[in-house]
Amino acid sequence: MSGDAVAAAVEALRAGQPAILPTDTVYGLCCSPYRPGPAERMYRLKGRDTQQPTALIATDLEALFELVPELRGRAGVIARALLPGPYTLVLSNPARRYGWLTGMNPDAIGVRVPELPEAAAAVVAQVGGVAATSANLSGGPDPRRLEDVPGELRAQAAAVDAGELPGTPSTVLDFTGEKPRVIREGAADGASAIERAVAALA
Repeated sequence: MSGDAVAAAVEALRAGQPAILPTDTVYGLCCSPYRPGPAERMYRLKGRDTQQPTALIATDLEALFELVPELRGRAGVIARALLPGPYTLVLSNPARRYGWLTGMNPDAIGVRVPELPEAAAAVVAQVGGVAATSANLSGGPDPRRLEDVPGELRAQAAAVDAGELPGTPSTVLDFTGEKPRVIREGAADGASAIERAVAALA
């Protein structure tokens, strides 16, 4: 693990600049989640529509619950059943936190607790949490290696290299409606994950 790369990524995130971090699925373009400016910068750099939601990432469940305290109820049961793991969970956001990350629906928020590579975990632990989307240009392929990240992103972001990653993005599950649903099949089976979550709620 390169301490210099970790320190540079932490410094960039704290300064409101983007960083590229490895996750348990693909490389992510990350920013500080605590105020709108860094998120706007990240969206602009990626060419992403600001109406598209972006996930909030924490290193463990307790850190996630500190970021979004309202998740300690029913949503917390779901989170404990599935996280950490290769899932993005769309959960109710009654306090409408992080409105600059929630896209068109401020009443819901996407959250992740991935099994991060050591260097990325060190970065996220030091900054408390990050907002993250795939480190590609909007609509482009998900980057499995740091060198797969477009050069224009790497030129403007501190980066941590963890070698080759699995390359399939997280499975996105929505628990905000009457029935849970799979929004995107990804690195893990969505239907079985929903079954586990529903069983935990029973």
